[in-house]
Amino acid sequence: MPPRKGTGEAQQDEMPTRRACATDEVHERLLRTVSGYAEARSEIENRTSRVLAFGAAVLRTGCTQIPIVVHVVYRSAAENISDAQIQSQIEVLNADYRAANPDRSSAPAVFAPLIGDARVTFKLADVDPNGNPTNGITRTSSSNSSFTSDTDNVKSASTGGADPWPADKYLNLWTCGNLRDTSGSALLGYAQFPGGPAATDGVVILHSAFGNTGTAAAPYNLGRTATHEIGHWLNLRHIWGDDGTGCTGDDFVADTPNAGGPNYGTPAFPHISCNNGPNGDMFMNYMDYVDDAAMFMFTQGQVDRMQAALDGPRSSTGVTGPCEGAKPVKELPKEITKEFPKEITKEIPKEIPKDLPKDFPKDPPKDFPKDPPKDLPKDLPKDPVKDQVKDHPKDLPKDLPKDPVKDQVKDHPKDPPKDFPKDFHKDPPKDFPKDFHKDPPKDVIKEPPKDPPKELPKDPPKELPKDLQKDPPKDVIKEPVTDPVKGIGLDPPKGPADVPTPVVGGPTPFVLGGGRPEAGLDPLMSIVQQLGVILAGYSSAAAQGQLSARDTARWQQLSAIYAQIVALLG
Repeated sequence: MPPRKGTGEAQQDEMPTRRACATDEVHERLLRTVSGYAEARSEIENRTSRVLAFGAAVLRTGCTQIPIVVHVVYRSAAENISDAQIQSQIEVLNADYRAANPDRSSAPAVFAPLIGDARVTFKLADVDPNGNPTNGITRTSSSNSSFTSDTDNVKSASTGGADPWPADKYLNLWTCGNLRDTSGSALLGYAQFPGGPAATDGVVILHSAFGNTGTAAAPYNLGRTATHEIGHWLNLRHIWGDDGTGCTGDDFVADTPNAGGPNYGTPAFPHISCNNGPNGDMFMNYMDYVDDAAMFMFTQGQVDRMQAALDGPRSSTGVTGPCEGAKPVKELPKEITKEFPKEITKEIPKEIPKDLPKDFPKDPPKDFPKDPPKDLPKDLPKDPVKDQVKDHPKDLPKDLPKDPVKDQVKDHPKDPPKDFPKDFHKDPPKDFPKDFHKDPPKDVIKEPPKDPPKELPKDPPKELPKDLQKDPPKDVIKEPVTDPVKGIGLDPPKGPADVPTPVVGGPTPFVLGGGRPEAGLDPLMSIVQQLGVILAGYSSAAAQGQLSARDTARWQQLSAIYAQIVALLG
């Protein structure tokens, strides 16, 4: 067709009469023509299945902000869309992917509880690949009469388009006019699933379906074409499973009802197909083919799948931080990094003088020296130190031998073996260090220096780290099995038994070989389970807005380790 004139309005012959997306067509082409693509897709889907089976798809806390570069490829002034139109598209994406779009209230009551916040935000890139400031927009004049999904010619300067920026750092988004599929039919857009060639990775949108102002034309004038196509870029399928109308397809998301094919226009609820009554198709889902005004939701299952992509094949793109509007994370950092050291140094000396004097016996020296074999076993287990502190300075020099260690050894063999070995003689550090170590009498300190250095390291580390950890996240990594996460105020499952065992294998899209059935017996499984316990604790704290920036960073490191080990199981 001849080049369109710069009328400032979208030409109807460039707009499809109903929504059309060529993502699945592009996928099929890459399977046939790109070496390694099928294997990459197989690994991505197997990994996604394992992660979802563990219930750990949402490993990140907060929101992931993805930098976008918009490549405007134009043949006319109208196709050279304005910065304002581009910004309107970014705003639509941020609302849709945070479930903050006002029209979500139009969801039927039965589907409304399934609406999911994808926790993904977008911004125009402010730094280009060379480190220079940018507004995130490139503009390229082209003489091409059309752009096709079959050739990806809009994605390369050598074919009349614009070269992409590094796909591992940016989401490349091209906009152009006269977009066509393999058969020559008009398209609104298409995307490339994770795992494809970096040189063509990204999303293409017809300029008249881009944003919600400027050349955007009804019924595709609300920016939902980009919402739909970026869903594919984050590994979502069409809700009917791309099997035509066979009712056998699967989008691999549990909470989207199977549909008997795409829905178009603005259907009336319920629209029943594939025996999915009484509620019918979830045609208002962004991954159907309805008009912009009729689609307004992702489900939580779709969110989990997108998060699995962000933790896997898309992990290098974007930066994760607190979600806007989330609860401030001030309380936990104070308790962990600031107040713990203060409490350790201040409260120990304060509490000892207050507690000890209350329970000290009035005359411990009278009972202690006279009949140690009979009385000491009865009293010492209860308050071994309390009976010796008050009057020691007065009586010990007179009544006790000069060398108590030698004298006690002489007297013990007579009678104490029945009592002393149980509570006093065999394992004194269990009793004495609890109270003596904090503030022992001066007279008692004279002789014990030989023993404390050997025994102090044995007992204190078992108890002190539980309450006095200065850096809990480090202990979480060192000893994950002992619920170290509790030390930072989280509440993870009690043990690895609470972590679901992954279902390896099963139906997964694009998988040629399937997973390893013996993966459940792999020695790495126990490590994955332990990490799952810790990550669950962090997830619980994150949901309550109780993670500091430092804890968030460590969570991300653990999540990356978790993902790598899960990948090794495949």
